[in-house]
Amino acid sequence: MLPLDPQADRARRAWGVDCPRCDDRSGWRYLLSHTGSLLHLQCPACHHVWAHETYFGATRSTP
Repeated sequence: MLPLDPQADRARRAWGVDCPRCDDRSGWRYLLSHTGSLLHLQCPACHHVWAHETYFGATRSTP
């Protein structure tokens, strides 16, 4: 299991995204960072880190 990322702050959360590794449905994830609509998340249960594209709001431009 990965350690909890130093950027993980319980005050910065993303809601409604299920963990793709452990299928935890607690309702929230640590929001580590974001680039436009791409969120970088960490599961509080298994500490899995992944990126999630929301396609909402500001989208990233392709180079």
